[in-house]
Amino acid sequence: MMERRASSSERTPLIVPTDPGPKTSAALATGLNDVELIGLLIATNMSMMTTAQSYIAADLDAFAEATWFTSAYMIAMSSVTPLSGRLSGIFTPRLYVIFSGFFLAAGLFITAAAPTLAVFLLGRVVTGVGSGGLMSSAIILVLDLASPKRRGLFIGLINAGYTTGVASGAVLAGLLTPIVGWRLLFWIQAPAALVLGPLLFLALPTSSNDRGALTGSALRASLARVDYAGSLTLTLSVVLMLSSLASPQIPLWPIPLSLFMFGSFILIESKWTTEPVIPVRLLRNRSVLMTCIAALGMMMARWAVLFFTPAYAIAVRGWSPASAGLLLVPTNAGFGTGGLLVGWLHIRKANSYYISCLIIFFLFAMATAALAFLSTPTSSAVLYMFVTFLDGLFAGSLMNYTLSHVLHMTNPESHYIVTSLVAMSRGFAGSFGSAIGGGFFARVLKGSLETGFSQHGLSPRPELVRTLLGSPATVLNLSGLERLVAIQSYEYATRMLFLAGSALALAATVFQAGTGWRARADDKRQDSNASDEES
Repeated sequence: MMERRASSSERTPLIVPTDPGPKTSAALATGLNDVELIGLLIATNMSMMTTAQSYIAADLDAFAEATWFTSAYMIAMSSVTPLSGRLSGIFTPRLYVIFSGFFLAAGLFITAAAPTLAVFLLGRVVTGVGSGGLMSSAIILVLDLASPKRRGLFIGLINAGYTTGVASGAVLAGLLTPIVGWRLLFWIQAPAALVLGPLLFLALPTSSNDRGALTGSALRASLARVDYAGSLTLTLSVVLMLSSLASPQIPLWPIPLSLFMFGSFILIESKWTTEPVIPVRLLRNRSVLMTCIAALGMMMARWAVLFFTPAYAIAVRGWSPASAGLLLVPTNAGFGTGGLLVGWLHIRKANSYYISCLIIFFLFAMATAALAFLSTPTSSAVLYMFVTFLDGLFAGSLMNYTLSHVLHMTNPESHYIVTSLVAMSRGFAGSFGSAIGGGFFARVLKGSLETGFSQHGLSPRPELVRTLLGSPATVLNLSGLERLVAIQSYEYATRMLFLAGSALALAATVFQAGTGWRARADDKRQDSNASDEES
């Protein structure tokens, strides 16, 4: 009886679709096309920092804190995503997009007008909160409104919008920032975000909201069951840990506080809440746990490539910011192609993809290592772009392979929760990749600059070192030995970062190997029990 209830609850649509006629179908198609714009706007806002960072750091005098331009956004977006899923279920996604769009627009307005670094980072956090809510609502709307035959198409469109945004954001920012300034980029996005929520609300057919939002005592009861304590302790744990590891000089005091908050989070999730953000009981399933850890490691290495290849192109190869942003085009094209090819040619049914996962994981690690050795001033630009394409191709393939494999290893009744867990681990990888990768890169770069200046008999230049840490474009303004040292230091830091990413991908391969070929019987039972309790 419990199994039937769990299965039913997970298959019951959050929003019940109807098909009253061509008019409603046309409105639905228009609404879901607007959903695609969400992914485009969110991803553009994320990747534009890779080429606009130098100008923002110079304007706000925040060279040492430049890694937080992206990290603040990613941490807020990842932390709020699971909570947004709960709130979407209470208010309905169609209504929740209005609130999320407002937060996104408010964050962009704050960022555009920020007079200081603190206000700028506040704007990035508020923007991340809105982005997380919109992304959660977009996925739920597609799953619940699109017909089974067209669902894959619209999910592909969201992914296409997201990938296009990552690729185009860096190029547009690099092209426009030197001409119009970085603030105008946010002023342009803010009105679009303000209109996006109401536009999507109006575009979706009224019949899709038949279930209606909760009201009165039912609303208060549902809001009371939301796991606010779990969300808060998880966010504080992540922020404290990353605030330490993202710094040029690692402070130790946030680490024990982070561990304490994480322990509190585990205790809350396992003992004190009926609707946990992360169902800890399900993580006792070996396949689920190993898949989440492997996904975290793989995507951290992937985000390092996305965030730092433009910086390498500017500082080492001397490209303009707009040209440096073009490096993200082939790797994102590969990412989209990999997922499509795997789904079209290989993943045709629920099956074990154990060997395929391990092979592609290894190839991804080798592609990342190859980028490390190609990150020189004189390597072939065509070859470098081709390897970035392969890196994206393997990463996109892994997104499909690993999810399909873990679904094969778990009970169908738990697939909704398992998919959410894997998506959450991939989302947090962006935060970890930008913050930890940025901190590692800054520490290596700082040490290399100081050593290089000393070896060449140059006087200590603490201010120049501080500027170079947050502004790769500064290299273009140097000359003589100073420029030589800066180029060599950026080359070395990029190589070390990509080698570390390759090692991390190999470690993720080991964890992926731990998922197993076939699910054990006790894993299946534990998986089913956790799913029943969560439902």
